[in-house]
Amino acid sequence: MRHILFSLCAAMLLALTLPAMAQTPSGPVQTLLQEHSALIEKASRKTVQPAIDALATSGLPAAQTVLQKWQSKDMWLRKDQDGFFWAEDLGDKQYRLYDFDTDQPVGDYDKKALKQLKPNSGVRALIGVALVQFQLSDPDPIRRQEALTAIKRDSAPAHLAPLRASIEGETDPAIKARKEQLEVLLTLRFDTDDAARVAAIESISKDISLDARAALNSLLTSSIKYAPAETANIAGPVEPGSADLTVEAAYDMMVAENAATALPSAVERKTFLSENIQGGLVGGIPVAQLSTQEARDRAYATLNPTWSADVSKASIVANAPFFRVYAEPSSAVTTAAEKALNSINTRVGFNQSLDLLLDGLSLASIFFLAAIGLAITFGVMGVINMAHGEFIMMGAYTGYVVQQMVPNYTVSILIALPLAFAVTFAAGVAMERLVIRHLYSRPLETLLATFGISIALQQIAKNIFGTQARPLTAPGWLDGAWVLNDVVSISYIRIAIFVLALIFLAVFLFIMNRTRLGLETRAVTQNPRMAASMGINPDRVNMLTFGLGSGIAGIAGVAIGLFAKVTSELGSDYIVQSFMTVVVGGVGNIWGTLAGAAMIGFLQKGIEWGNPSNTLAAQTYMIVFIIIFIQFRPRGIIALKGRAAGD
Repeated sequence: MRHILFSLCAAMLLALTLPAMAQTPSGPVQTLLQEHSALIEKASRKTVQPAIDALATSGLPAAQTVLQKWQSKDMWLRKDQDGFFWAEDLGDKQYRLYDFDTDQPVGDYDKKALKQLKPNSGVRALIGVALVQFQLSDPDPIRRQEALTAIKRDSAPAHLAPLRASIEGETDPAIKARKEQLEVLLTLRFDTDDAARVAAIESISKDISLDARAALNSLLTSSIKYAPAETANIAGPVEPGSADLTVEAAYDMMVAENAATALPSAVERKTFLSENIQGGLVGGIPVAQLSTQEARDRAYATLNPTWSADVSKASIVANAPFFRVYAEPSSAVTTAAEKALNSINTRVGFNQSLDLLLDGLSLASIFFLAAIGLAITFGVMGVINMAHGEFIMMGAYTGYVVQQMVPNYTVSILIALPLAFAVTFAAGVAMERLVIRHLYSRPLETLLATFGISIALQQIAKNIFGTQARPLTAPGWLDGAWVLNDVVSISYIRIAIFVLALIFLAVFLFIMNRTRLGLETRAVTQNPRMAASMGINPDRVNMLTFGLGSGIAGIAGVAIGLFAKVTSELGSDYIVQSFMTVVVGGVGNIWGTLAGAAMIGFLQKGIEWGNPSNTLAAQTYMIVFIIIFIQFRPRGIIALKGRAAGD
């Protein structure tokens, strides 16, 4: 009895010294892991996929946890016993293991008694693909979005079923829409039912998105093959010697298929003849007579009766059957994809035209803003102001200075617009009083004087601000673009400039038609002598008009500076277009300036669209066109009678 009690006590003491639950835990996940233990322990990208697939398709609640822990290198083994676990680091190289099936602790172990599984990057990538299906139904919407992004980036047939299953229970409308769109794209690529694939293709026949077009194009990938099998999905015959298939490529393809014998080249034939010289003869022909290719060919034909000089690669491939074969085996799918893609391409062409129209309208707005001040001064006063671009530059730098003092971009722009007008208005008035007023009716001297002023203003700007471009930052609400679809978009800054151009058009029309200054300006424009006799001071009108045109240029500089580099040469980039806008539209007419800006803006964008790789060439073509246009209509689109027209 004493021995029995001693044995029981010893057994109990031994049990207490061992970690709790030292036996191998049992459960469905553990069983599955044990079945694939060899693949998991020595995981490699080439061999581990069956183990990952078994976990992903098991339907077990703990499968996601296993994959996540495995991917994060937190799966552990006990060296002396079976079982896979995840661990909690207790410090001092002590770890507490947890069972995957129950999430209950198995025991505490020293790190020396454990083996940590560390899958490489390739294995972790495969695990990540398998985890996507669990993330599709994750309670966290961010994880669901991430799962959809992962599927879109690296789609696989295994994603289709879990994606479909997750759609019905999706509560977020935006995520559900993404899932439905992605489900269609995966269906047309991976579904085993051709009818379902065709239906999916037809459902996106009006979708011009890049994803839809890429999915359809993937179905229409093809390659050229020689004499394909009767079951192949053939797109059409290919003629050897065409742009798609050269004679050389066709011949090599036939040789690779053992449908033709490789022809020896001229060098190979000459080498063969050299190796078969006997007694100074080759094929019965003296070596001295083999100085021409024709003679060498006769000798070679004598030694190789099956070869003929008349046989060429072109003659071999002339009537050979070459076809373009789709990689997609189903003809119903490729036919539907081709029809849908043609429909989409038609819609893409229409939207590209709309996008080009918006780009032209945006550029026309910029040219109108830059030219409207010049139209006023040139039309009313007949002054060729080559320094007009520098007033644009001054306005842009005014906006930059304001932003250095007012960090709030929205407030700084609201302050900069009227301040730029005031600064450039004052500069314009000073220029008119000090220089321009002494040069009326002397256009050549005016041109040279204003050109010199423009150079001086550029140098002053360089001395103050340096030669580096200065940032004029748009408010945050102008960031981004208005996106209609994957083809049509326009930045919010361009929209703001378009709205600003409309505002200036309305303000200018109001000033010219509803104010005394406008009445006096129109009177001076039509007949300055008659206006003077009616009590109007032409000098005062000229001063205010020049100041008004300069002030508008300053505001245009703030708007242009939001998307262009603010440098001392900023105005030089727009002075040529401004003069072209005024001259083409009709000197001194606001509607003519608007028409000229629209014509030049749309023309330049159209030429750039036809020659996108060379913007400079596009501008050159535009200038040539305008020169020709002026030859036939020297007074512009809308001619103005009065001093501006030379009356």
